[in-house]
Amino acid sequence: MKFYDISLLIKEGMIIYPGNPEVSIKQYAFIPQDPVNESLLTFGSHVGTHIDSERHIKNDGKTVVETPLENFYGKCKVLDLTHVELEVHEEDLKKYEIDKGDIILLKTKNSLRGYEVFRKDFIHVKMDAAQFLINEGIKTLGCDYLSVKRYGRDDEVHDLLINNLTLFEGLDLSEVSEGKYTFIGLPLRIACDGSPARVILIEN
Repeated sequence: MKFYDISLLIKEGMIIYPGNPEVSIKQYAFIPQDPVNESLLTFGSHVGTHIDSERHIKNDGKTVVETPLENFYGKCKVLDLTHVELEVHEEDLKKYEIDKGDIILLKTKNSLRGYEVFRKDFIHVKMDAAQFLINEGIKTLGCDYLSVKRYGRDDEVHDLLINNLTLFEGLDLSEVSEGKYTFIGLPLRIACDGSPARVILIEN
């Protein structure tokens, strides 16, 4: 088996979505003057590779801890959409075999460009593609940028997806080829609107 860590490294100075808190990692206990090394971590609930829960978009929505555990694990298909310019549409997805209960990850130019500087022109998902994936019955969707929707717009796409499946954002698929994998994505067990997650793919 081969393992791929597709999580962004949480570190000071990392890429964040505009308006989100900067990452701070400050050590406050030091060996040898203290018996241990310990640090204070400060960052937003949607930092780096993360999951969005219903609470992110509505006050009475489910929190991360209420998201079904089965949506964090299972058969996964990585779709190579690196040819797509700016927007992912239904037509870009229809050629793929997508089954009910699948976990689908969208690899786009975002992964190829890297994650050193935030780009407002990141590849994003449009409403027809979102509705197509929901109609196909997938349980989890992963995208390779800090948001699945167009920068500053298309909130209806974001909300539709969160209300109908489990959404992971901020995946780094640069080292992953199109194909079938086993997906494991584990956010913190936290009663919140989102959570950072460690996500790996296993190639059998």
